[in-house]
Order: sequence, then structure tokens, then C-alpha cells
Amino acid sequence: MTSSVTKNTATKIFIPRDTTALAMGADRLAREIAAEAAKRGATIEIIRNGSRGLFWLEPLLEVETTAGRIAYGPVESHDIDSLFDQAFLSGETSHPLCQGLTEDIPYLKKQQRLTFARAGITDPVSLEDYQQLDGFNGLKKALLMDRQSIVDEVKASGLRGRGGAAFPTGIKWQTVLDANPGKARNEKLDQKYIVCNADEGDSGTFADRMVMEADPYMLIEGMTIAGLAVGADQGYIYLRSEYPVAHQILNEAIARAESAGFLGTNILGSGKTFNLEVRLGAKAYICGEETSLLESLEGKRGMVRAKPPLPAIVGLFGQPTIVNNVLSLAAIPYILSNGGQAYADFGMGRSLGTLPFQLAGNIKRGGLIELAFGVTLRELLDEYGGGTFSGRQMRAVQVGGPLCAYLPESQWDTPMDYEAFQAAGAALGHGGIVVFDDTVDMSQQARFSMEFCVAESCGKCTPCRIGSTRGVEVIDRIRNDENRAANMELLSDLCETMIDGSLCAMGGMTPFPVQSAVKHFPEDFNQPALRNNGEA
Repeated sequence: MTSSVTKNTATKIFIPRDTTALAMGADRLAREIAAEAAKRGATIEIIRNGSRGLFWLEPLLEVETTAGRIAYGPVESHDIDSLFDQAFLSGETSHPLCQGLTEDIPYLKKQQRLTFARAGITDPVSLEDYQQLDGFNGLKKALLMDRQSIVDEVKASGLRGRGGAAFPTGIKWQTVLDANPGKARNEKLDQKYIVCNADEGDSGTFADRMVMEADPYMLIEGMTIAGLAVGADQGYIYLRSEYPVAHQILNEAIARAESAGFLGTNILGSGKTFNLEVRLGAKAYICGEETSLLESLEGKRGMVRAKPPLPAIVGLFGQPTIVNNVLSLAAIPYILSNGGQAYADFGMGRSLGTLPFQLAGNIKRGGLIELAFGVTLRELLDEYGGGTFSGRQMRAVQVGGPLCAYLPESQWDTPMDYEAFQAAGAALGHGGIVVFDDTVDMSQQARFSMEFCVAESCGKCTPCRIGSTRGVEVIDRIRNDENRAANMELLSDLCETMIDGSLCAMGGMTPFPVQSAVKHFPEDFNQPALRNNGEA
């Protein structure tokens, strides 16, 4: 099969600049393809797009044809000669690495992409590309609306915080809109802030990074709309320092947006102002907690604040502040452009809209899958993940990050929505899904949960700081078969103390994976000598 390309023009080849693609050799691939094309006298234009989120096919190379983009992947250096020999620039699809039309790849075709509709299609920093695919339509509408009307649209969408807490976004915005920052001091101050929590530190998560690397203007637009909604003229993206590619792309996109009048003073001639800066974190997981993030953003050590007062009332520098996750803010342009109801038409119950699920761990086809709430975990694992990378049987799945429960096979038919997972004693969190095969030792995973808290606790409260340290010691005694029954009881009491007494979710949720491992995989605690050693 051949799909023709336009003659006498450069053939467009898309090679992602996403972190995952770069880790798999995308930069080298781009250089080698350019060199081979020059050697053969072929005229090409290489466009560095964002990733489609099909990480199991990276580096994914796409060739533009009259029929659409033809995908090849995963492409390595030794594949280049055969690609040229088989005329892939002419749309020839007989090469073994050819995946057909990109949009027809089942992994992608079955998705319901609202937030990630542009991911992998555009040059991330091209304003022209962004606007051609409905970019800034939501901002233009918001500029014509009053503040309350913008907030009401967000309320109508049913959007809930995508960072893990699932708090209604519209309610948070309403609180900040209604806040009077000078009231407590009898002052008339107008300053409010928009803070984007881009400190994506949960295991198995990468959706925030994909937004920032593949479609940064969507985040910029969402934050600007948030500023218009509550009367804030300053925003900050708190970005984890482990994302250097996202940092570079965000800064370039912000500069271009300012030059084009989409940011800064007098946005699109409206007389309204919103300024935006990127600030880097310092490799502290606890700074993903909103009050610890604010402390860090103010230049202090990242320590959790007691609540109340809420950040919506007393936030950054003591002023009313919206703190939202990347995915929450990235959903806003679609909501304003298409209406809150259009977004609410997806999902089920109180879990409305879509969530980008992220498949990672021991999985054959890892990547991002954006679907409406309601799909089951088993569907994601089987239809998209395709089983384990090792080829062995799946045994446990952790959904929501390192502070969430391990789920046995009996719970994999649970619908992916907030209430269903809560009823099952689990949490969706940020949508990360980490898979373990049947060689996993769940007592070791329970130990890791406590050990992770030891390393990442801010140290402010005793149940978290000391409890996690004692937790590691107790689990070690259980694993060493030292007075197991008494130590199992002690571990249970310790978990309850951490849940009830910790200041924030760091200590309050660390016991969840421990308790689930004990409940669903008791054999790994009760018979240490018989633990699976990884042999078939």
C-alpha cells in the first residue's frame, strides 16, 4: 500500500522532542535521517512534535501524506537504510515497522482525547499550529465574559482536581473569587495568585509532563483564564527540576505568547493583564502538597502548613491563591471553548469529563490513555497494556501513586471513577497505573512505602516523621520472622496512628499501600520462607 505525498515539496517527517522519545534516541534519529536524506538527495522537513503518548513505539516517526500521517516505530538507527530503501518518504507502508495511519492505531483510535487532542500533532512552541487547532478560543470567549460567568462555566463542567484530591475546581475558584485579601487587616488589597502544581512526583505518572512538552500553550491559556476568573494578574508554574525539557519548552512558549499578546499587559487588546513565570522545585516529593509548595515558592523550606486557613483564603504570600494541578488547568480551555456541559457529557456519576490514565511498570504497551471516567482497570490493563512486559502473569497493580493501595486481580473490574475506587479502599490519584507481575514480593513493596515516607517526609509532624521510620523497622522484623504475630498487630496499630494523626496526606496515606498489601497478599507476610523468588 502506498499513500502519495505532494510532489516538488519537502516531505514532512515528525519526530518527537518529548523526554521519553529523547531517552530512546530521538535526537540521534533526527540527525541520522537528515543526513541520509541529504545523501540520497531527498528533500525533507523534520518537525519536532510532541509525543502521542504511545511510549512503547518511541521513537515514533511519522510521515505526512495526502491520506494522513503514516507512523513507523519504534525506529532505531539500524532501521534507517531499510526505511529509505522501501520508499517510506513516498508513503510506502510495507516496512515491518509501519503502524499504518497514526490516527488508526487502535491504542490511539479508541481514546477520547479532550485535553490531549493536540498532543503529538503540533510543534509544541508553534503559535500558528496551536491556533489552527482551536487554541486560544477559550481565552477569547473568557475575555468577553464577567468573572462569575467564567467560574459558573467551570462549575457546570463538573471538573474536579486532577492532582489526586478530586476537589471541585469550580468551588475552589469561587472561594478565591469571593475572597477579600485585605479584609483581615482592614486593608484594600487586590493581589491574588494562580499557582500551577507541576511537581509531578508520583510513580508511574507523566501526564503533566506530556502537557507541558507537547501542548504548553494549553496550560498557559488555562492559567490565564483562571486569572481572569478570579481577578489574579500573576501566575507561577511550580515545576519539578527533573523536567529540564519541559522547563525549556515552557519558557520558550511563555516568551512567544507574551510577544504575540496572549500574555502580559493588555491581553489581545482587552486591557486585562496576566503575567506568568516558571519556578523550579528542589527535588522534594512533599512539595507536591499544596501548602508545602507555597512555602517553597516563597523561598522557604518545603514544610506543610496547618489548615485552616485554606490557600484559597491565605495562600501565596498570604494572599488568596488558586493552586491547581496541570491537568486541571489544561482542561479549562476546552471547557470555556465548548461549554461546561460538553465536558460534563463525558464520565459517570460525580466523576465527569476525562482522565489521562498512565500505564507504567511491568507493562507491554506503556503510555497515556485519555478516556471518560467509567472504564474498568481490567480494560486498561488488557486492551491497552497488552499484558506484562515480562510475559508473566500480573499479580498486583498500584493506581494513584506511591501513597495508594495495591489492588489484587479481584478488584480489577472496578470502574475508574473517584467514588468507585474510594468504595474499594483505593484512590485514583493522578491516574498513574503501575503493574507488577507474579515475581513481586508484596512485603517488600509494603516496606518500600514506609521507606519512601522516611525519605520524603517534611518532618513537621511526629506520626509521619517517626511513624514511617518505625514502620520500616517493624516490617523488617516481620520479614525476618521475628515474633511475627505481635509485630503484625503493632504494624496495624502504627498504620492507624499515622492515618489519624498526620498533618497531611504524606503520613496519612502512606499506610494505605501497606494495609492493602497485608490484606490482599497475606502470604507474603505470613510465610517469608516461601515467598516467590522470581523463578517459574
